[in-house]
Amino acid sequence: MILFDGFPKEGLKFLDKIVSNNSKEWLDTHKDEYERYILIPNKAYITEMGEHLQILVPTIHAIPKLNKSLFRIYRDARFHPTDPIKTRIGIIMWQGAGHRMQSSSFYMHYEPHSVFVSTGIRNFKPPLLKLYRSYIQNHIKRQELHDILQKLKSKGYMIPETKYKRMPKGLDESEPYSYLYKMGAMYAYTTFTPDSTFHSYKIIEKNFKIYEDMLELHRWLYEMIG
Repeated sequence: MILFDGFPKEGLKFLDKIVSNNSKEWLDTHKDEYERYILIPNKAYITEMGEHLQILVPTIHAIPKLNKSLFRIYRDARFHPTDPIKTRIGIIMWQGAGHRMQSSSFYMHYEPHSVFVSTGIRNFKPPLLKLYRSYIQNHIKRQELHDILQKLKSKGYMIPETKYKRMPKGLDESEPYSYLYKMGAMYAYTTFTPDSTFHSYKIIEKNFKIYEDMLELHRWLYEMIG
């Protein structure tokens, strides 16, 4: 078992190289580096962070495998013929029996010069959007969500902009916190530059504190999905 001790600097350098060498052929010839600097430390991070998150969410799914908690580095070549390789690494740990992307989750991705950490659901597909809009017609639930978001913003976290310009049919824009109906996702996030913390075990503590701050939002979404 590999113990997590930070994300290696070589991993960021490896991602940087992909920018100017974006091809399957290049990646195939650098599989050893991909394994050493990306796969091994990221799987170790998922295992370690998963054990931490079990304190907050005992039923969390933290599965250190590709297409589970670790996103594949390959894009769909049909839509990305000239850039089939991603230049960022995505990690997700989620709660619930549904699809990982339509479940409340703790997420992180990093690129050579930026780290993004969030909690929630980053895109509502139509069935989940319908459920969300129905759920917040309960004014108590809408008030709860608004209050959660205000608390997070007061701590310096960000939330996405509204996606839709118009209110859903049959709903009144004069209702309190009606802006929530126009959201196409629901999550809070923060960003920072990779530094010495990112390259050490301390990134576990830093990200865990972020997830702990955002736990109330996670629970609200999990209850919504039911």
